Amino acid sequence: MKQRLGKIACLSLLCLLCFPWTGLQAQNADICVLEKVNGLDGGFARGYSKVMSKTAPYLAVGIPVLMGCYGLIDRESGILEDAIYVGTSVVEATLLTYALKYGVDRRRPFESYPGRIVPRDFPDSPSFPSGHAAMAFSLATSLSIKYPKWYVITPSALWACSVCFARMNQGVHYPSDVLAGAAIGAGCAVANYYINKGLKRWVLGRRRPALVAY
Repeated sequence: MKQRLGKIACLSLLCLLCFPWTGLQAQNADICVLEKVNGLDGGFARGYSKVMSKTAPYLAVGIPVLMGCYGLIDRESGILEDAIYVGTSVVEATLLTYALKYGVDRRRPFESYPGRIVPRDFPDSPSFPSGHAAMAFSLATSLSIKYPKWYVITPSALWACSVCFARMNQGVHYPSDVLAGAAIGAGCAVANYYINKGLKRWVLGRRRPALVAY
């Protein structure tokens, strides 16, 4: 488990370090890749992107809430604890993302390149990083950590990647936006796992009764 989480954290960090989006060369690659993804304007691509984009906030909020409700009913299952972990991971990723959004204040690609990028959504917040990608990867990573089964990891990863594709296809995010959002989401899930594990160990240590000498 530790090795897998360490690899996830390193990969997330590399996504940010190896994609210097502020440089001119990276910006050119950003818009070229986005132009190709945005150019997929068939009926299926548009419909798929619209659905995937809309599912991100609903699933990111709905899944931990449903888990929490079930955990309150079945207190012995441990799902309530998992729900708190998943929910707080999503909240942390969202807050960090929006703090960076307004700190960086990057314009949306359809605003910077009106002749090259066709918008299919019109968000009013800054572009970098992608909040949808952060929420999706935070949810997918935290669920995969808690339930490391193929039938959880595979659909979670496919859904999170689909959300990233959708935001680019709609012309509202650069590739660097979704990469940074994905790294933040996965990073928050991994960091939160270790924080919760440390807090649990600390609490249990304080509750452990002292040995009585006879």
